[in-house]
Amino acid sequence: MKWLERYKAIIVFSLIMLIIVGGIFLYQKQPWVEGGLEVVTSSPSCLITFYVIGEVESPGIYTIDGCSLSIRDAIDAAGGFADGADRDALNLAAPLSNGDVIHVPCLGDVPQRVNINTAEVWLLKALPGIGPTLAQRIVNYRHQNGLFNRIEDLMKVEGIGEATYNKLKDLITVE
Repeated sequence: MKWLERYKAIIVFSLIMLIIVGGIFLYQKQPWVEGGLEVVTSSPSCLITFYVIGEVESPGIYTIDGCSLSIRDAIDAAGGFADGADRDALNLAAPLSNGDVIHVPCLGDVPQRVNINTAEVWLLKALPGIGPTLAQRIVNYRHQNGLFNRIEDLMKVEGIGEATYNKLKDLITVE
């Protein structure tokens, strides 16, 4: 250990010089770009595909690019309401989601009820207040616990309370 104390200054000086020379070497080899880097950003696409059926001028499948679209935008994409459409049957301010099916009924049509014991996720999503997550929970609940005996049993599904049930009670059945 005596040799370490004797050559300590030389070792420290050598290490410092090695670091400096290495830094200069790396600096020389670095491909610096003059003028800085250019950052290019693009806004995300909000392509939404949906199906409009019923009393509209041009029923069909549509894809439009836009964020925060509403049912009104879907109706407009389909050419607007046809004569005889029940314009008050839909909440035109409701958000439009990818994969939605928008049915515009005729005046005087009695809406069909959705059987919550047999409906697939896509059909459950068409109910007011039911998005993809709640629709999947309904199907999962049905698979885990069996069929619903009464429409009120829908409130046993996590996330469906009395307010959501009240919106749905006239639109659903268990038959």
